[in-house]
Amino acid sequence: MGVIRAEPARMTDWAARSIGAAWRAFDLQLAAYAGLLAILGLVMAYTNSVEQGQAALSGGTTFVRGLMWTGIALIAFVVTTAFDYKWLKTFAWPLYALQLGLLLATLAIGHGVGGASRWISFGPFDFQFSELAKILMIVVLSNYLGARQGRLGSLTSILGACVLVGPPWILVMLQPDLGTSLVMLAILAGMLFMSGASLRWLGSMAGLVLASLPIVWNYILRDYQKQRLLSFLDPSSDTQGAGYQLFQSQIAVGSGGLTGTGLTNGSQNQLNFLPVQESDFVAAIYLEELGFVGALILLVLFGALLFRLMVAGWRSKDPFGMMFASGLASMILFQLIVNLGMVIGLMPITGIPLPFISHGGASLISLAVGLGIVQSINIRQTRAEW
Repeated sequence: MGVIRAEPARMTDWAARSIGAAWRAFDLQLAAYAGLLAILGLVMAYTNSVEQGQAALSGGTTFVRGLMWTGIALIAFVVTTAFDYKWLKTFAWPLYALQLGLLLATLAIGHGVGGASRWISFGPFDFQFSELAKILMIVVLSNYLGARQGRLGSLTSILGACVLVGPPWILVMLQPDLGTSLVMLAILAGMLFMSGASLRWLGSMAGLVLASLPIVWNYILRDYQKQRLLSFLDPSSDTQGAGYQLFQSQIAVGSGGLTGTGLTNGSQNQLNFLPVQESDFVAAIYLEELGFVGALILLVLFGALLFRLMVAGWRSKDPFGMMFASGLASMILFQLIVNLGMVIGLMPITGIPLPFISHGGASLISLAVGLGIVQSINIRQTRAEW
């Protein structure tokens, strides 16, 4: 009888040790870097609220909405971390259908500025499903490319990945949302490169894309998108029109100096000179108020986050894990480069948000889901300890 009573105890101890070993693989550094970036996003939401003459904690302010979205994002992160990522491979095709359904629904019932269809309203809140579609796209591509490891020297396999991205890319362009469509292409390019796809074929496809730019310019881009691109080449030619945002952004960045003007002391923010300063151009306010030192802190945090993502991919025994981490890193890196380049005049204005820092519930929740999936991969199968 003594042996029988001891058996459940041994099984319980074994289960506890297994769970403990799995959760020891949880990447605290990855979570910490993401958390610090999210806190910086809340700081900018606070300064935007205060400088617009609002009490930060009064209902409906950017700061209060930011707190709410951060809480939801935290829940999404915990849930996706606890969820076994392997089910994503099982349901990859239904998730692809869900992605297309969300984008079609956005076109059908969504709303936006100037006739665009980008947001769907839920009571007083708007949600941009194209942000979630980027994460779903990474899931689908990870499943596709992960299942074809060793066969990606074939043009057929590479074109198959392009065909997968094609329908959601077209639906996003129809909204129209040039920024998100470019992010999708960056995700595809980054994942193909990291998958070991033939560089010869990738180079040929890049040349084909460049050759098609005149067609894109004449038949796909809207007039306002063309004006933004032209204003990037010569922002001083129309400082009261198409070049206004870039002109004001450069003033804000230039006035930041080494240490910045201090939180809630940015003149561009106080005087409301800079449009969409809580989202697309939040980096201009950040650099004005925190200066070069703030920029270094931001870049170090992003660099550390991207490094931990690539470590998670390297540690994964499953090709899906490597592909997903690569896709998420490609998305974050591309958005970081383009957004910062946009506010200082090195990149055209495309409406791409700065991850974690730009105010937006859909973007933050999607990032939380993506990072949760990476943590799920970490705790369920790893190859090395860092």
